[in-house]
Amino acid sequence: MCLAIPAQVTELHEDTMATVSLGGVVKRVSVALLDDVVVGDYVLLHVGYALHKVSEEEAQRTLAMMAEGGLLQDELDEIAASEGAAMAGGAGA
Repeated sequence: MCLAIPAQVTELHEDTMATVSLGGVVKRVSVALLDDVVVGDYVLLHVGYALHKVSEEEAQRTLAMMAEGGLLQDELDEIAASEGAAMAGGAGA
C-alpha cells in the first residue's frame, strides 16, 4: 500500500542518508529533503525518503492508529521485503 510511516532516526551518514528503525525493521533512507535531522528524530518515511519530521507523540499516535486499523504490519512487511530484495540484489540500499 505504501503509506508514509513514522520511523525513528538511529544514525546519520555523511551522504544525506540516515538509518531509521521501526518495529525491528532497520532501513537506510534519504534525508536530503529535510533540514536539521538529528539522531532520535521521528520522520515520515515514504519509499525510501524522509518527507517530514514529526514529534514523538505524533509518531506514536500515528503508529497506534495504523496498528489498530491493521495497516502497520503490512507496511512493516513491505519495508522488510524491500530491504531484503535490495540486500539480495547486492545493492547497499
